[in-house]
Amino acid sequence: MLIRIVSILFPLFSITALGYFVGRRMKPDLSHANKLNMDVFVPALVFGALVSKDFRIGEYLPLLLATVVIIVGSGVVGLFVARAAGIAPKTLVPPMMFNNCGNLGLPLAVLAFGESALAPAVVMFVVSNVIHFSYGAWLLDHRTRLTTVWRSPPILATIAGLTVGLLGIEVWPPLLMSIRMVGDISIPLMLFALGVRLADSRIGAVGFGLFGAALRPAAGMLLAWGIMLLIDLPPRERALLLVFGALPPAVLNYMFAERYDQEPDKVASMVLIGNIAAVVSLPIALALALP
Repeated sequence: MLIRIVSILFPLFSITALGYFVGRRMKPDLSHANKLNMDVFVPALVFGALVSKDFRIGEYLPLLLATVVIIVGSGVVGLFVARAAGIAPKTLVPPMMFNNCGNLGLPLAVLAFGESALAPAVVMFVVSNVIHFSYGAWLLDHRTRLTTVWRSPPILATIAGLTVGLLGIEVWPPLLMSIRMVGDISIPLMLFALGVRLADSRIGAVGFGLFGAALRPAAGMLLAWGIMLLIDLPPRERALLLVFGALPPAVLNYMFAERYDQEPDKVASMVLIGNIAAVVSLPIALALALP
C-alpha cells in the first residue's frame, strides 16, 4: 500500500518540486502561461471530459450535492473557529472552503483512480470554481457582481460540454482528440505553475499557517466521512470525495486575498504551508480511500 501511494503521489510532487526549483533559480513569469491554461487548456480539459460517451450528468448529482456540502460545511467550520480564535472570518473562511482541486485534485484523481475518474473530478472542480468565483469573491467584496462568473472560460466550457452531451451530439472523433490533446497540457502545467507560485510565496504568519494548514484537511475529511453516511455514493466517488476533503487550500485564495487586501500574508502562509503539508494529508486520505 505504501509503495502504491508513493507511486501515485510522486509525479504530482516531483513536477511541483521542479516548478519550485525553476521558480527559485530562473524566476520565470508564468502570467501568460497561467492565463492560457485557464482560458484555453482547462476549458478544453473540461469540455473533453463532459462530452465523453460515458459521462451522464444525472449520475453525478449526488456527488455534486456532496461536494457543495463539503465546501459549505468547511466554510461553517472556518467561521466558528475564526470567531472562537479571534481571527478575521474573511481571512480564514475562503481558504477553508476552496481547496486545490485543480492543481492537485485533477491529476491526483487520474493517477489514483484512472482516466475514468477524470469526469467526476471535473464535476467537483467546476462546482468549486463556480462557488469560488461567485460567492467567494462576494464574501471578500460585497460589491462584486456575481454575473461575472459566467464569463469564465471553464464555466463556458462546462455549459457547452453539458449542452452537447444532453443533446446527444457526437463530436467528430478527430476534433475531440485534438481538444483532449490540448486539455492534456493543463494538468502538468498546473503542477509546474503551482511550484513556481510557491517559490514566490513567503511564510509570514507561521503560527496561523500551521493552524490553518492542519484544520483544512482535518475538517474536510471529517465532513466527507459524515456525508458518506448520509449520501449513497459509488465506491470510486466515495474515494474521490475523501481525497477532495483532504486537499490543501487553493493558491487562488492568496490571489483573491491580495486583490481585496484581506491579510494576504496570512493567507499566503496558510496556502504555502498547507500545500507542503499535503505530503502528509494526501497519503492519509489515499490510505483510507484506496481499496
